[in-house]
Amino acid sequence: MINAIDVQKLRQKTGSSMMECKKALTEANGDEGKAIEILKKKGEKVAESKILSRETKSGLIDAYVHGNAKVGVLLELDCETDFVARNEEFKELSHLLCLQIAAMAPKYVSVDQVPQEMIEEDRRIFREQFASTNKPAQMIEQIVEGKIKKQNEEVCLLTQPFIKDQDKRVADVINQAIAKLGEKITVKHFVRYAI
Repeated sequence: MINAIDVQKLRQKTGSSMMECKKALTEANGDEGKAIEILKKKGEKVAESKILSRETKSGLIDAYVHGNAKVGVLLELDCETDFVARNEEFKELSHLLCLQIAAMAPKYVSVDQVPQEMIEEDRRIFREQFASTNKPAQMIEQIVEGKIKKQNEEVCLLTQPFIKDQDKRVADVINQAIAKLGEKITVKHFVRYAI
């Protein structure tokens, strides 16, 4: 039997609706860990459908200046409606993304924005680093591709580990907000200034 206290605890941890939490706990036979996984998978599906099918026409510009006044961030975070743009949770997400950008200094929003010439130049450099080793060519290519992937994850905001929870990527945090707020949310653009 699922009780209201367990549902409320799960709701506080995940931010999902009471009904969704109750359904997830029922499906997981009361196991909170499994229920969290169920909600995460449902949230990813909801986020994916919203990302593919909807247009962002509203949003906000957020600004953040770090306490030492040597790092500043401007961020454009878009959503579908003005109602969500004024929502405190959306504003909090925007602020967290500004903190992420200030702390981790990404250069691009997503991997598809990384210039192909830069990727090819990095491949060439990595291949040269391993050219003098006795490793087979196929293994070198796997290592090179692994290094390219890791490097892209580090320079792209959406693939970076989230500063407040290293087990999540920034994209996961945005997808959770999409599932919770019910609208497509996109990072349109950001600029990081540093002295």
